[in-house]
Amino acid sequence: MDRLLVLVRHGQSEWNLQNLFTGWKDPGLTEQGLAEAHKAGEQLRDLKLTFDLAFTSVLSRAQKTLDVILEELGQTGLETIKDQALNERDYGDLTGMNKDEAREKFGEDQVHIWRRSYDVPPPGGESLKMTAERVLPYYKTEILPRVLSGKRTIVAAHGNSLRALIMELEDLSPEEILKRELGTGTPIIYRLDENGGVVSVQDLAD
Repeated sequence: MDRLLVLVRHGQSEWNLQNLFTGWKDPGLTEQGLAEAHKAGEQLRDLKLTFDLAFTSVLSRAQKTLDVILEELGQTGLETIKDQALNERDYGDLTGMNKDEAREKFGEDQVHIWRRSYDVPPPGGESLKMTAERVLPYYKTEILPRVLSGKRTIVAAHGNSLRALIMELEDLSPEEILKRELGTGTPIIYRLDENGGVVSVQDLAD
């Protein structure tokens, strides 16, 4: 049985390009972001991968990335489940702020703590720990059982919601996962054993 799980971060968004904290805001993809999504689809097609089911967040940049990938695979119309649990981390009061301006306002050290600590949230927002506390229960109840039943599954989501999943899948510490950079539009391919452990991982950025 092929217990296939592919994770992909959305392509570059307008706010990624402008160096803004995005969180739960809903900017669209840039031309580069669309190109990254097409490339992701082409990479998966070259590996002859197809899917039985897709998951994504309720934010359009992840949904559009998924749509483009499925178009490249000839799988438009694939059953897709959209859930807020897979949304990006909520940056609270930082949302919409330029990252350089945030450093000027709050100080470089403070912004670094908000961005790269595991359990310190920005004002009004979520830490990575809080993000994981909504992502992982959803993964364990909705996504993992389907993968274990043999449904080949793709998840198109966001840098931090995917970090939470990768931390679980690869058994990483908070320090390790915070150092992990996820490229926009780059698929990571996991094959799991019958208990949900990782048998193999292939990062198509490599």
